[in-house]
Amino acid sequence: MAPSLASGPADRIIVALDGMDPEQALRFAAQVDGLRWVKVGLELFVQAGPEVVARLREQGLRVFLDLKFHDIPATKAGACRRAAALGAELITVHACAGSEALKTAQAAAVEGAQSAGVPTPTLLAVTVLTSWEEQRLQRELAIQQSIGERVAALAQLSATAGIGGCVCSPLEAAALRAQHPVPFALVTPGIRPKGVAVGDQARVMGPAEAIAAGASQLVIGRPITNAEDPCAAFAGCCAQLQGLIDAH
Repeated sequence: MAPSLASGPADRIIVALDGMDPEQALRFAAQVDGLRWVKVGLELFVQAGPEVVARLREQGLRVFLDLKFHDIPATKAGACRRAAALGAELITVHACAGSEALKTAQAAAVEGAQSAGVPTPTLLAVTVLTSWEEQRLQRELAIQQSIGERVAALAQLSATAGIGGCVCSPLEAAALRAQHPVPFALVTPGIRPKGVAVGDQARVMGPAEAIAAGASQLVIGRPITNAEDPCAAFAGCCAQLQGLIDAH
């Protein structure tokens, strides 16, 4: 399961291995001292397949498999069953597939993990991708809700269906935490330490601010993976979070 809010800083940071080929990803993960969690996304998984998850786990890492499953209930459930059996401990599914798909996905993930003898994963419902801006969301998808309203509605749908958490922008974390107390997981991409370029994320926040807002874990990619010294960048993020933990 996702770590509790009492976990140490390294347990709260998931490093995204985006833009790497399989060997680069494995080398990178092995070289960062204290790394606990990594994210395997679509690009890496399509190139490397399930083997990359197994090899990362052999290196002692916990894996967030971010494939954002979105399909009819039976297909979504089958995908979650197989992903759970790989040993991925966080798995993303799109909330907008609806309650039936979410319920069957959750049940299948538990079944897959139990059959493989691996930890039961936490499914994370994707609400609104952090690349969306409100005016464009309304214009292109004809969704009249604000992003905040849309995120809250999809998070509630997911929680009611038994999903263990959701992925959200850090800007929505405080409102969602008020609505969904721990142990409901809030995993936030769009994390940019001070002085780092925003890139293609539209709704961003610093690491300590996101944790203070109620995030359970942070997904950080390029600010660490593209740094001149990734070990130092990871340690710096951990230090920011340790300062917050010490203050509380």
